[in-house]
Amino acid sequence: MAYKSLLTVLTDPKVSDATIAQLIALAEAQDAHAEALCLGVDRTQTGYYYAGANAMILQETLERASAEAEATLAYAKEKLGLSDIRWSVEDGVAQIADLGRHVAYRARFSDLVVLPRPYGEALGAEAEPIVEAALFEGRAPVLVVPDNCTPKGQPNTVLVAWNESVESMDAIRKALPFLIAAEQVRIVVIDPPQHGPERSDPGGLLSQMLSRHGVSCEIDVLSKTMPRISDILLRHATDTNADMIVMGAYGHSRFREAILGGATRNMLEQATIPIFMAH
Repeated sequence: MAYKSLLTVLTDPKVSDATIAQLIALAEAQDAHAEALCLGVDRTQTGYYYAGANAMILQETLERASAEAEATLAYAKEKLGLSDIRWSVEDGVAQIADLGRHVAYRARFSDLVVLPRPYGEALGAEAEPIVEAALFEGRAPVLVVPDNCTPKGQPNTVLVAWNESVESMDAIRKALPFLIAAEQVRIVVIDPPQHGPERSDPGGLLSQMLSRHGVSCEIDVLSKTMPRISDILLRHATDTNADMIVMGAYGHSRFREAILGGATRNMLEQATIPIFMAH
């Protein structure tokens, strides 16, 4: 079992080094094909303009987005061309309001999508919608890579955030190639419910399932000693020298399929190691 089709979506070469390095490392380790979708994003929200202005403004924004796509394509070709992996690149232009449709379509045919962390001062407004589209509309697992993260083709120690939810189990199943190959997998349960089905053995059935795949598991039951679950997980990741966190992605929205929920957003804002998410 391995990831054979890897995808990344690039919109700005200035914040893409860690992402494309991780993509290359994964492709080497998994003997996979790496694909880079290089998008120029028209970030304007077309609304009201004075008479006769529309065509001129639209042409200017289109030319700017096209130039960005060409620069990003050249960057991806240069970086991927230095590797020995199988790769392909494609460029295009999309309006930010229609960005999700293009990303979701490509993510749907990928085993894993590798993306930069969607929060930070240097990132454009498109970073978060790209992650959301891959997760919620493309239904693909996403590996979010923080800046300055050392690329690893295979994590040695993986934390699995387990709260008995459907989203957590979906992420775990999709992360099995990483979990099977890891030296150690730590199932982290924070304040397990006293009256839940796993009250007497938190994480036990999950550990049993994973062990049948040959996964070496340990169960860490932690108290909620900090206000946010994300703080506890990230501190435990530091304490255990973890290389990756696997967790379910949570979302909510009345107007579109989903946007990232608060718990997921908190994790991604603070993460210093890759976060593997699925929904």
